[in-house]
Amino acid sequence: MQIILKTDFLNYSDSVSFQEYQVNGKTYKNVLCSFGTKNQQRIIVGAHYDVCGNQEGADDNASGVVGLLELARQLKDQKLNKRIDLVAYTLEEPPYFRTEYMGNYVHAKYLSENNIEVFGMLSVEMIGYFKDEKHTQDYPLSILSWFYGNKGNYITLVNKFNKGKFARKFSKSFKKSKAIKTKKFTGPKALGGIDFSDHLNYWNFGYSALMITDTSFYRNKNYHKKTDKLETLDINRMAKVIDGNYLALLNLSN
Repeated sequence: MQIILKTDFLNYSDSVSFQEYQVNGKTYKNVLCSFGTKNQQRIIVGAHYDVCGNQEGADDNASGVVGLLELARQLKDQKLNKRIDLVAYTLEEPPYFRTEYMGNYVHAKYLSENNIEVFGMLSVEMIGYFKDEKHTQDYPLSILSWFYGNKGNYITLVNKFNKGKFARKFSKSFKKSKAIKTKKFTGPKALGGIDFSDHLNYWNFGYSALMITDTSFYRNKNYHKKTDKLETLDINRMAKVIDGNYLALLNLSN
């Protein structure tokens, strides 16, 4: 998978590399693709490419990886005033979740230790599952359905309190693009599910970060199951999410 990602990224950027590290004697790799490398300040856009167990992982998280690959195509030859690093992470899933072996932990730690100027980070986590029927959307707190509705027909921008400048500006710009029906959720970091992705360790290292998601298992009941297949995804709406990401990133990078 790492070789495939690197090969695809090289179609759009000359700045593609592996970030290698060891876990129990085995080598794992994040795959990085950069644009606007002459600029000092960076925006990180990340998605994990590993899956949980022996299954396709179409939504979790092939949809996010497709989001990175399409962003690479869209960003090719764009003139940017900020560097944009697209990072495909390894080891997001159990048994490594919430450990220092997560690819996102390794990358965030590298940025911090090398005093690299980071404007913010966007985690692209499960962006392909949508439903228009009633009662297709759950929440960590049932009262939230009063505010957000019970139809799984929108994309969510997930922020924590004190989210920082980048997360605030990205959320505003994404909603302004009107690429797709969008709802913003802001809550305490301790709320279940709010940090269940690659932005987790960017928060832990003090960076402004947010997640864009179809809300994962609160909507998609194929989560971590063999039924998480391509045919369950809404490709048209997934494409609109990616376009919204691109427009917001372009706005923040110019």
